[in-house]
Amino acid sequence: MDLVDAHSLYTVMAFVTFIGIVAWVYSGKRKAGFEEAGRLPLTEEDSPADGRQNGGD
Repeated sequence: MDLVDAHSLYTVMAFVTFIGIVAWVYSGKRKAGFEEAGRLPLTEEDSPADGRQNGGD
């Protein structure tokens, strides 16, 4: 196996990995989890994480 074959094999493996990731992302089982993660920045917390109030000293 020469360098050209190794590059070709690497390209094919990268493409197969890419297709696998795309299939995983668009699978129906993952939709609810991704929608929940997408709403995280829009949710409001009851109190700040570090315990301080807004406008405090």
